[in-house]
Amino acid sequence: MTAFGKLIRTTAFRLTLVYLLLFALFAASLLGYFAWNTRRLITEQITTTVNAEAGEISEIYARRGLRGLVFTIENRALRPGANLYLVTTPTGQAVAGNVGSLAPGVMATSGWSETAYRRLDEQDIPRDHRALVRVSELSSGFRLLIGRDLEERRRLFGIVVKAAQWSLLVVVVLGLGGGIFVARRVLRRIDAMTGTTQRIMAGDLTGRLPVGRSGDELDRLAENLNAMLERIEALMMGLKQVSDNIAHDLKTPLTRLRNRAEEALAKSGSEAEYRSALERTIEESDGLIRTFNALLMIARAESGQARGNMDDFDAADVARGIQELYEPVAEDGGMTLRVKTSPAPLHGNRELISQALANLVENAIKYGRPLPSIQPLSAGTAADGYEIVIEARRDGACVLLSVTDHGPGIPEADRSHAVERFVRLEASRTQPGSGLGLSLASAVARLHGGELKLGDNNPGLTATLAIPARTDIGDRLAAQTPDVPQKAA
Repeated sequence: MTAFGKLIRTTAFRLTLVYLLLFALFAASLLGYFAWNTRRLITEQITTTVNAEAGEISEIYARRGLRGLVFTIENRALRPGANLYLVTTPTGQAVAGNVGSLAPGVMATSGWSETAYRRLDEQDIPRDHRALVRVSELSSGFRLLIGRDLEERRRLFGIVVKAAQWSLLVVVVLGLGGGIFVARRVLRRIDAMTGTTQRIMAGDLTGRLPVGRSGDELDRLAENLNAMLERIEALMMGLKQVSDNIAHDLKTPLTRLRNRAEEALAKSGSEAEYRSALERTIEESDGLIRTFNALLMIARAESGQARGNMDDFDAADVARGIQELYEPVAEDGGMTLRVKTSPAPLHGNRELISQALANLVENAIKYGRPLPSIQPLSAGTAADGYEIVIEARRDGACVLLSVTDHGPGIPEADRSHAVERFVRLEASRTQPGSGLGLSLASAVARLHGGELKLGDNNPGLTATLAIPARTDIGDRLAAQTPDVPQKAA
């Protein structure tokens, strides 16, 4: 397709043609109204002048008779630029005036009419003139014609028509020129966007659409598309990272699973040995299933599919349920699990929020032990004074679900990296896990319009799910749920 063909096919050029047509119609209507109004004003001036003069001449005829009428008509007909005058007898013979010929039947009808005529001094000129005349009947059957040539009206109307033609021509030329300019400008920007999208489709996800400084709709579109491209690039990088991490993190347990099965076939001879090998295989398989379930849950949260299962509930109930569930696990590890709650109404997916909070508690139980250099926190607690606190409360427009421990925490430089999939900051990986707990909690928070915040507890880590609250459900939850006092284990 040629450059001009691309140009005339652009939406900008077509819109310009539409606006040009509309403006041309508007301009033509305006000029037509002006021409019609000018014609009407000139006609009104003629009729006013002729009526006044007809009244004067009728008075002269009434006072001075036919002789005075003829004298007055002849005198006025000789003036430069005089009106048309004609007096005829009842039989139609001309008595006085400056009109040489008229259209047939004009003198026979009283009143106003527009007619062709010739003056007496123009009898040899073949061209007829047009005039607006008034015919009135005098006493004794005489008829009086007074009129005005319409050349002035025709000339002024012609000036207006010619001006309208030139104006429309200028409008069309300027409109087409402006349309071509605008279309070319828009086409350049669209071509730049097209080139960027082609590079992106070819695999260069770092490409971004150019954004100008005008802030127009194309710039706003480019900004939104760039934000979408950044999100797509992040997802693609995340997918690549997940694929790499799956290949590395799942290869080891799968290899271990195969080796154990092979070892059981090669070395086990008794039923007890086979049973032990199968139990280890089932345990390893359960770990793999948990990893894939976590991945599926993260994908479900990030895709927004879980929005269909949202309901109204109190986050404090979730915190208390998690405390009751993990309290025995914490005690087995020599730790105290405590809960602090206040009414915190939420609208969301209770299952996912519970799972996210459970992941934070599991991480605190695994990694929440203080370093050997840190002394026990307080007396009167379990074993060596290790404590984990689950808190659910309302803070302004957000509901905060936090888990606080007194372990080594996460350095600030590593916190953004810690929420990525399969990331485990423990290099030795002595603790079981897949590195998906914080990633799932972050995805659940984003699903609900919130975020996962990792903070310093000095010492230890504070992991907080900050989720927008629903003020309109607080009264309903308060009416449905009795007050529950704070519980400490």
